[in-house]
Amino acid sequence: MCAVKARPSYGYAFVTLHRFTSRGPLTGRIRVPGDKSISHRALMFGALAVGRSRISGLLEGEDVLATAAALRAMGASIEKDGDDWIVDGVGVGTLLQPEGALDMGNSGTSTRLLMGLVASHGITATFTGDASLSKRPMGRVIDPLSTMGASFTPSPGGTLPLVMEGMQPAVPISYRLPVASAQVKSAVLLAGLNTPGTTTVIEPVPTRDHTERMLRGFGVEVRVEETDGERIIKVTGPCDLEPCDITVPGDPSSAAFFAVAASIVPVSDLVIENVGLNPTRDGIYRVLEQMGADIQYIDRREVGGEPVADLRVRHAQLKGIEVDPEIAPSMIDEFPVLFVAAAMAQGTTVTSGLEELRVKESDRLAAMAAALKLAGAAVEERDDGLVIQGSGGKPLAGGGPVTTHLDHRIAMSMAVAGLASAEGVEIDSTEPIATSFPNFMDLIEEASA
Repeated sequence: MCAVKARPSYGYAFVTLHRFTSRGPLTGRIRVPGDKSISHRALMFGALAVGRSRISGLLEGEDVLATAAALRAMGASIEKDGDDWIVDGVGVGTLLQPEGALDMGNSGTSTRLLMGLVASHGITATFTGDASLSKRPMGRVIDPLSTMGASFTPSPGGTLPLVMEGMQPAVPISYRLPVASAQVKSAVLLAGLNTPGTTTVIEPVPTRDHTERMLRGFGVEVRVEETDGERIIKVTGPCDLEPCDITVPGDPSSAAFFAVAASIVPVSDLVIENVGLNPTRDGIYRVLEQMGADIQYIDRREVGGEPVADLRVRHAQLKGIEVDPEIAPSMIDEFPVLFVAAAMAQGTTVTSGLEELRVKESDRLAAMAAALKLAGAAVEERDDGLVIQGSGGKPLAGGGPVTTHLDHRIAMSMAVAGLASAEGVEIDSTEPIATSFPNFMDLIEEASA
């Protein structure tokens, strides 16, 4: 694995070409960074509590640090204390007017959830982001928050940059999610924390429930009911949040890259420690097991209200399957690396119902189809998914440079493909990896030493 050269970038100071090559089996024990979704929420809820919260295991990637910077701009004190982070909150209803624009970098989670916070406060905020984030749709959040009373001056198409003005008091609503989105659900619930009355979100398809779990840890009464297969989540505001000490489990999305790598690189036997296994987030591991992956769950336990285990993953011959589209919400971010696993499987893997992947940091269906073809895989791109004919365990030929579109998950997925290739896979930029997994390449070195 070596850097080839650096050249001027679009959005980053430099773009560093890297070729990821076969390095032999992945062995030993590694620990991935803290869960990104939980890290964002821990900072936000700590900022809304009155008093001091301590966060252990916070992911220190660029996305999470963008959340911290925005919360500081609205009055919270957030500082690092050794390996932990200390948050002194300002309380619900007392966020301050930020003096400048809130730069969200590449983080869609930061943007959408913070819009929910601002929506029920009497302040105005300008949200900006990098070139990739500025292409992502914000209308799905703007619609319900506008109904609650917030007003927006968006660019054409409802993308960043945009200016929003919160409403205090906001209007409680009952909102049925038109698409499965934990970010939209969380934005509405966060707006509801400072809204008099009961705010309700109806989920036809369950999404990750970190917001509901963590709000309870901060002393908020969150009511969850199930009716006719739908989840109904209610919060009655205004709420007072109590400070809380939080331990962030390892990010299952980050762990998935190494679980797939250990599955497809011969003779691998790798333990990934402290992986969060929230049932709304563990779809990738269930699908890998359906494909024949050898995954052992060691020392199942609970950390910070979230189920956790150490994963022992050994090389196995995977087989192609038809992935049930209903599992998509529990692994939507992991499909790029699943496509890599499918490219190494025996037989054909069919995925569908993945239109959401076209509006992520990049069009991940098109990007992964092009990347895998460049690396030697047989891929058919459809409107809502990919059909991949696996190599039967034979190494991919390799190639590149792969266009990552400044998307961290495309970059890391194709890095994993490079580890199981004959000639290596070159990607056009490693910089975006820092948004979610700053020590990714260090862990590859550690696991393949």
